[in-house]
Amino acid sequence: MDVIFAHQDLDRLETDPRFDMGFPEGVVKAYRKRLQVIRSAPDERDFRALKSLHFEKLKGSRQHQCSMRLNDRYRLVMEMEDREQDKRVRIVGVEDYH
Repeated sequence: MDVIFAHQDLDRLETDPRFDMGFPEGVVKAYRKRLQVIRSAPDERDFRALKSLHFEKLKGSRQHQCSMRLNDRYRLVMEMEDREQDKRVRIVGVEDYH
């Protein structure tokens, strides 16, 4: 899948080893691993198949978004974009959901 970012800092978080956006080291490491999983998946069915990702669609005013667990406290929030032949994931943010 193709990945696009809602904010430049999210792109930088993946590529700059010294940049952490104020998140703990474990969250940054998990973020980078999740992006590798996203890039290698042909579509979102692979996310559902990997139960360890805890992939789920959000509800209410955020029903157009999905999330994956990074650790017990943080989740990666994204939006799935379907184009004719392409599948894209828009990374919206990393959120503390507690």
